[in-house]
This record gives sequence, structure tokens and C-alpha cells, in this order.
Amino acid sequence: MSNLPAYERDPFATALETRIVAHGEEQGRPFAVLEDTLFYPEGGGQPCDFGTVNGVSVVDVQKRGGEIRHYLGAALAEGRASLKLDWARRFDHMQQHTGQHLLTAVAQDQFKWETTAFHLGAVTCDIELSAASISLREMERLEEAVAEEIRARREITARWVSAEGYAQEAVRSRGLPEGHSGDIRLVQIAGVDLNTCGGTHLRHTGEIEALKLLGAESIRGGTRLFYVAGGRLRARLGAHEQRNAALRAALGAPDEDLMPALQTKLDQLLALDRRTRKLEEELAEHMAAALAARPGAWVDMHLEHKDAAFLQKLARGILTADPAKAVFLTTETNGQGLFLLSAGEASGLDVPAAGKAVAAALGAKGGGSGKSFQGKAPSLAGRPQALEALGVVGH
Repeated sequence: MSNLPAYERDPFATALETRIVAHGEEQGRPFAVLEDTLFYPEGGGQPCDFGTVNGVSVVDVQKRGGEIRHYLGAALAEGRASLKLDWARRFDHMQQHTGQHLLTAVAQDQFKWETTAFHLGAVTCDIELSAASISLREMERLEEAVAEEIRARREITARWVSAEGYAQEAVRSRGLPEGHSGDIRLVQIAGVDLNTCGGTHLRHTGEIEALKLLGAESIRGGTRLFYVAGGRLRARLGAHEQRNAALRAALGAPDEDLMPALQTKLDQLLALDRRTRKLEEELAEHMAAALAARPGAWVDMHLEHKDAAFLQKLARGILTADPAKAVFLTTETNGQGLFLLSAGEASGLDVPAAGKAVAAALGAKGGGSGKSFQGKAPSLAGRPQALEALGVVGH
């Protein structure tokens, strides 16, 4: 086909001189239509290409009513257009998409698992397979079978066929876009796969470099299989190595002992947490006894770096010891204020009404019923006003 866009004629081209033949705006986004284009429009599970037109960023590319619209960071007028492709993004997409074709073919031919969906994500990719479940051993076998085809450097080609010719081809997928008419594009991995596809692909399977299966999950009666290929795999491995180096330094252990060392640290932290909670309970008990013994109808106290659970324990201890008292407790932690208003059974305080007055004074959100009202405030700057509302000034 002589009128193929540049991204189909040569998916490895990174620059092109062409013309802007139309421009406009769609939902506030300026766009341009080009005489020819390097930029692949989103479709078939593959995201669009990025790059620049006359130095202006291409932020999206979509097919609209038979034309390809390039959505831009700024409006451009008709005339000469110099295109530069974000090659790193394009090559990544070609590695992931070609990897999907190969993974799909091997999964079906060697394991009888049909691919029902594909997603090329920004971090990982996935395919959905018609397998109720996939074991770890089966994943290992599938990954190795794919690796064999990568090492074989199978040639990858694309061609167009007529609808009549298409009916004679041994095409793996018979799915075509709704309303499609005219010739059909086929992508072939020599000796492995022939499929309908409009995306950009590599020249041979060796350019995938490698493909790693990351895990699986059950979905809609089948299995979703996650993977990364090529540069993503190397980047992922590099990130893992950096994390492992940091963990080795922090835990003082080699790679093979990182998990036992981490588990030891977690066990120690759990033990410390239990000890801390026990000490906090004991502290609350002692404080409650001392505060309950004070004369007067009110206990008003601000505590530093406590949580709502501690305030509640302290209030319960005080009111158990002296049911005639009312308690107003506050704390501030991580830049947020907490308050608790509570009254014993023998106290005559209308807690819900008093609580609303306190919340208003603190600019806080809170609630409660009966004998307890608690809430959170952006700060405790209004604490003196809250005490005044309670009638505790000078207490």
C-alpha cells in the first residue's frame, strides 16, 4: 500500500519532514493533522507515540473519523512540519507488544491457552489467558519456551492482504475492528505466528532481548499473566539490585539471608510494640488513679504525642475511679490535634451539646453520643476557647 504512514513504512524512523494540512481544537486541546506521520495513534492495546512537531510536544495521538489527530502542547498553523519521535517510548512499546505476540503464540501452541485480552501498561504488561489456573512450574516452562524463540531471532514482517486473501490465510486471530472494510494488516513471526495487528513491531524476536513473567492472578474464569520485556526487564532488575544493596546495608546480611534478617527485625519490632503498649496501659492506669484523686468536677489535660486509644484508656480509668467527674483530654501528633470529652455516670454534663461547642471552638470534626464525644482538629490553637465553652477556665 503506497499511502501507508511513516510509522508503518519504517517503524525505526525517528525523524520526518512533512506538512500540517489541518488544525483545530477538540475539548480545549489543540491538534494538527499531518500529510504524513511518524506517530502511532493509540489502538489495539498499544499506547500512542510521543515526540514533537516543530518543537511543540505531541501529548496524544488518536484516529478520528478517518484522520490522525496529533494533540499538541500548543497550537500550530498549517505549513512545514518537522517531526521528532520519542524513540525510547516507541522502542519500549515495540518490545512489549512484540513480546505479547510471541507469548500469545507460544501459550496457545504449546499449552493450548488462548489469549483473550492484552494490556500494555506504563510499568508492566499483561495478557489474559483461557487457563483456569497456571502453576509456578507451568510459568517457568512457558517463559523458557518464549526464551527459545527469542534466541532463534525469528524474522518479523508486516503485510496487507485483501479480504478475499485474508480468508485464505492461517491467521491466529479472526478478530477485526467493528465496521472494518478494505485490506487487512497481518504481522508474522516466521514459523511461529500470523496475526491481525495495526501496531508497531520489531524486526526479529532477538530484539525483544528477554521476557520475564512476573506473576499471575485469577480473573473472569481465566488467568491474567503479568510480564515485562527488553529494556523494562533490565530497568526492573537494576531497581531490584539497588533495593537489595540498600537492604544489605540496612540489615547487614547477604542477599540469600535478607528475608530471615528482615523477619528477625520485624519480630523485634513486634515485641517492642507489645512492650510499648503494655507500658502505655500501665502509664494510663497510674495517671488515671492520680487524676481521679484530684478534687473538683473536671480533669483537663493536654498530652504530647499520644493517640486516641491512649486518651480513651485514660478517660475510662478516671471515670471508673470517680464517676462524678468529666474529662477533657487533648493531644497533638503528626501535626493534627485530637480531643476527647467524656463524663462519668454520676456527672450531669450534657456531653453531646458540650462536644459540639468544643468542636466549634477548635474548628474540628467530631461526634459522639451519650457520655463520650471525640474528634480531630487541624490544630489546638482554639483550646483556651474550648475550655471557656466548657466552663473550665481557671480550673
